[in-house]
Amino acid sequence: MSKLEKAQPFIILAAVLLGLALGQIAPVQAVADQLILPALMLMLVGVFLQIPPRDFRRAFRYRRVALASLLINFIWTPLFAWGLGWLFLGEQPALWVGFLMLMVTPCTDWYLVFTSLTRGNVPLSTALLPLNLILQLLLLPVYLFVLAGTFFPLDWRLILPSILLVLLLPLVVANGVRGAAGWWGKEDWLAQKVLPLAQSSQIWLLAVAITAVFASEGQAMMGNTAVVGYLLLPLALFFSGNLLLAFVVSRWLRTTYENYVSLSYTILARNSPIALTIALAAFPDEPLIVLALVVGPLIELPVLALISYVLREVGRRNLFANEQ
Repeated sequence: MSKLEKAQPFIILAAVLLGLALGQIAPVQAVADQLILPALMLMLVGVFLQIPPRDFRRAFRYRRVALASLLINFIWTPLFAWGLGWLFLGEQPALWVGFLMLMVTPCTDWYLVFTSLTRGNVPLSTALLPLNLILQLLLLPVYLFVLAGTFFPLDWRLILPSILLVLLLPLVVANGVRGAAGWWGKEDWLAQKVLPLAQSSQIWLLAVAITAVFASEGQAMMGNTAVVGYLLLPLALFFSGNLLLAFVVSRWLRTTYENYVSLSYTILARNSPIALTIALAAFPDEPLIVLALVVGPLIELPVLALISYVLREVGRRNLFANEQ
C-alpha cells in the first residue's frame, strides 16, 4: 500500500475540515459549489481509464464464487441495507439515503489492496471489478427509485440528468482517450504516463470536491454533528453480517481460503467515491446525504484493516484446507 493510499482517510478528513472553515467566508461559500462537478467528472475519467473492457472475461474463470459475490452485492445487500436503515435511520431520511447509496455500491479499488495483503485471490477480485462498477452504475438509480423512493422525495427530472452527465460523459471521454491511444500506437504512453497520473490524482480531485461541498454547505452540516453516532451501529451490523455470510457461503461452496478472502472483501468494501460523486450531482441541496458518504469511509477503512486479521486467523485454523 503506497503512502498516498495510507493517507487517503486523512486527506478526506482534512478536506472536510478545510471546507468547513472556508464555508465561514461568505464569498467562498457563494462560489464553492461551482468546483464540485468539474472535479468529480475529471476523477471519474481517471477511474474509467483504468478498467479495460477485456477484464470482463476473466470473471468466468471463477464462476461459482463470482456469481455468489454478484448475487450478494446486488440482491442481498440492498435489501439488508434498506432494513438496517429502517431500523436505525428512520428518523433521519437523508442519512438513510446516504447510507443506502454507500451500501449498494461495491468497492472498485481499496478491496484489491486488502485482498492482496490477506493472501486472497487477486485475479478473481480484479475480474469482478468491471462487473461491479458497471452494475452499480446501472442499478443505483433503480435502488434509489425502488428503495429510497419509499421514504424520501425524489425529483427524477433533476436526478437523472445529473447522473447521466456525471457518469456517461466521463465514460465516453475515457473510452475516447483509450481508443485514440490504440489508434495512434500510444498504448505504452497511456500505461506508463497517463494511467499512473490518473490514479494518483483521484484522491486530490475528490478532496477538491469534498472541500467545495463542505464550503458551500458547511453551516448546515455543523448543526448535525451526531452523524457518526447514527451511522456507527448500522455500519457495524452490515460488516459483521456480511462477514459471517461470506464464511457461510464459502463453506457451502467448498471453495478455497483464497476465494473466501476475495468473496469477503468484494461484499464488504464499499465504493464511496462513486456514491459520493452521484450524491453531489443528484442531491446538491441535501448535505446530510453527502455527509453520510464522507463519514462512512472514515469508519470503513479501519474496519477493513481489522477484518484482515480475522481472515488471517481463519486461514491459520485451516478451515478450508481440504476443500477444492
